This record gives sequence, C-alpha cells and structure tokens, in this order.
Amino acid sequence: MPQSDVRTVDYHTGGEPFRIVADPPVAITGASVADRRVFAVSDPAVDGLRRMLCFEPRGHADMYGGFITPPDDDGALFGVLFWHKDGFSTACGHGTIALGTWAVESGLVEADPSGLTDVVIDVPSGRVTARVHTADGRVRGADFVSVPSYPIAYDVAVPTTRGEVRADIAYGGAIYAHVAASSVGLEVEPRSLDRLIALGREIKWALDDGPHARHPADDRLSGVYGTIFYDDLGEDAEGNLHQRNVTIFADGEADRSPCGSGTASRVAVLSATGRLRDDRRLVHDSIVGSRFHARVLRHVTADGRAAVVPVVSGSAHRTGEHLFTADPADELFPGFVLR
Repeated sequence: MPQSDVRTVDYHTGGEPFRIVADPPVAITGASVADRRVFAVSDPAVDGLRRMLCFEPRGHADMYGGFITPPDDDGALFGVLFWHKDGFSTACGHGTIALGTWAVESGLVEADPSGLTDVVIDVPSGRVTARVHTADGRVRGADFVSVPSYPIAYDVAVPTTRGEVRADIAYGGAIYAHVAASSVGLEVEPRSLDRLIALGREIKWALDDGPHARHPADDRLSGVYGTIFYDDLGEDAEGNLHQRNVTIFADGEADRSPCGSGTASRVAVLSATGRLRDDRRLVHDSIVGSRFHARVLRHVTADGRAAVVPVVSGSAHRTGEHLFTADPADELFPGFVLR
C-alpha cells in the first residue's frame, strides 16, 4: 500500500482516458524504460499502485494511465510506463498524445514560438515523439510519431466460436491482429460492442502463443496485444482512405479512441498492401466517433523488415486532477474489477 497520497492529472484522447502519475510514490528500477516495465510487472509495490489507480472504485475496467520515469538517456525528456487493468503495455499512441499535451500545458517544456514543439518520450517499445501544435497560447492538437511499424503476416486463419476468422498481423509498438468486421458479420457500432469484445478476446488468445505473436528482435515486445476490427468506409473527397475501427486490447478492454499504436500498425498494413499511398492519409474513426488522421512519414528498415514510420494526429484534453488516498482500513484495497 502506498505510504503517501497519489496525485494524478487525467486526460482523454479521443474519448480514451489517460491518467498521468508524474511522481510515482514507489521505486521503479531498471537501466531503461523497457527494463523498468519488466520490473514493474513482477514488483508488488508498482503493480499494487497500478491496481489502486486503475481498478474500481478509483478507476474502471477500461481505465488507462502511465507512470512517469527517467528517460533512457538525454535524448528524451522523460520515460513512461503505460498501464491498464491487466498490466503494463509496450506502447500507447493515445497516451503519447496526452503526454505531449500535458508536458506543454503544465510548463514542463516551453512551447516553441513556431507553434510546433517536439516532446521526445522513451516508452518500452522505443523512442517516440509527441509533436505538439500550439496557437494563441493554447495546445491545438498533437502528432504521435511512432516507432517503425511493419506487417508480420497476412490472412492468418484463426479458429473461433464464430467459425474461422482471417487476420492480418502487424506491429506498431505492440502486435495487433487486424480483422474486417464485415467478415465476421459485425459492424463497428456501439450496439455490437459486447460481441466485438468477446470475439476480440478469442482472436487475441488464439494467436498469442503462436509464431506470429513473436517479436523478431526483442522478446519483451512479444505477444498479441489486441484485435482491431475495422469497417472500410471508402475514400473522402480528397482521396484519403476512410475507415472506422475498435481495438479490443489486453483482456477485453475496448479503446474509445481510434487507438494510436493500433493506427500505426494499420498504416503499416495499408501501406505495404498499396492501399495507403505516401501522399494520402488514413482517416481513422473510433467506435464513439472520434477521429485520428494518420500517414506515412518515411520508409525505413527495422528488425530486418521493410517498415514505415507512421504519424498519427489527434488531440487530448484535460479532464481533471486527483489526490487519491489509500485508507489502511479499506477492506477492498487496492480495488476490484467487476467485469
């Protein structure tokens, strides 16, 4: 149990929460952010703090947040450990957008007079950038510049209770399975969410121990993090590809935003298959109607594969500040998850 109160600043990006703990009251050790994640997974104090801030009654089953840590070196402003109800994730694009916005709005970094401020952040999957846009003294949005992203496998057969499902597998800081919602008789709509969650869980766990769940260079990044169900909505008036998605990540959590790292992996697949040209954008909607815009920044080689560096643009907004207390007499501490 934490020996002191815990202060947080809360944001949402496209409807998805992000709870920032700037000064975690527990020791998080390791030579790098990736190493600190390994430590956090097995350390009772760090994991207990995650549960306290994520579980009910202080959070909920779809809560998300991050612990600020030192960076790997002087090339980044800070590091972050991303967390959710089931543990610690390797990447989080919506969280990166929130962190960049917070860094500028809090004065942690001074906004560049040009209107474009780069906030460089070390995350477990590598180094990312939140490129924060400002005008008239206010943050107007932010770009998430992802780690290199690439497809892993195409048209993989996955057995489910709804029959065989075909999935593309791709990496965007975390590994995702991509499934056309229409191929399983569903649409990315709130009325279908329970069925999408159930099937997303099935697909993730069916793939998670297989060869396509292995990261080619760093086993700490292995494992299928989520299932992306998408609807293809054609093209907009400018010829940009328009899709709607919901990402079911961890163990049945539904991303309210269009999912930043999931969008990065989506860009990788669409670029590699020729559907997303370098001079066009992916207009990516969420199940609640929020929107990211994404594009290919450049082509690179990463982990021995042809890859792209995606840029995902969105906005984050502060929802409040909290001072959480751990009552030693609280029989329900650190909390519970009802579903």
